[in-house]
Amino acid sequence: MKANDASDPLTVVLVDDHAVVREGYRRLLERTGDIAVIAEAANGADAYRLICEHQPDVAVLDISLPGLGGIEVARRVIARYAHQKILMFSMHEDTVFSSRALQAGARGYVTKSAAPDVLIEAVRLVAAGKLYISQEMAQELAIQMIPGREKPIDALSAREFEVFRLLVAGHTLQEISEIMHLSYKTVANYQSSIRQKLDVSNTAQVVRIALNHGMIASAPAGQDAADSTG
Repeated sequence: MKANDASDPLTVVLVDDHAVVREGYRRLLERTGDIAVIAEAANGADAYRLICEHQPDVAVLDISLPGLGGIEVARRVIARYAHQKILMFSMHEDTVFSSRALQAGARGYVTKSAAPDVLIEAVRLVAAGKLYISQEMAQELAIQMIPGREKPIDALSAREFEVFRLLVAGHTLQEISEIMHLSYKTVANYQSSIRQKLDVSNTAQVVRIALNHGMIASAPAGQDAADSTG
């Protein structure tokens, strides 16, 4: 990672699957004068490649992406470049996402419902090596750590959580194996482990848990039909 001169702008790789959203946040960040968006990505594979290629001061990374999700991208980037600073930026306000993001190595978490200046502040703090989480979310995370307040979804490993996310997004096991570069058998084993840990017996029940956590707005089209095959 490059050493910044005090006069150099902070470099950012911006990742979101909506071009209009990226354009809006790029303008927001760059109008500060001390932040420069040097690359953009719309999916998980490109995000991983560009973050590793540029190693920016901060990667601003959405969670919900086509293919690999933002949390899995963060986990893979940090495994390769432990110094990389990542700020997760998402519409999800459930602590299941913020806690997973932090476990993956992210240095901050901002929701898209936050005021625009919050993102700017978070980028600067994360770039300075500090952690950024809103006071409200920090309180929720603290409550979640109280014994007896754990959620079944918390028992999933990082890989299981990513398979879980892709399953409830409507992907088949074959598609997940291709996205994650894993064998079909490995993905099927993850699916079995997920069902066991969540104490469910079919995909429809898995989807209901995702709905309860706000991971999806509604069941993917054709989910009931797909579930009839297991």
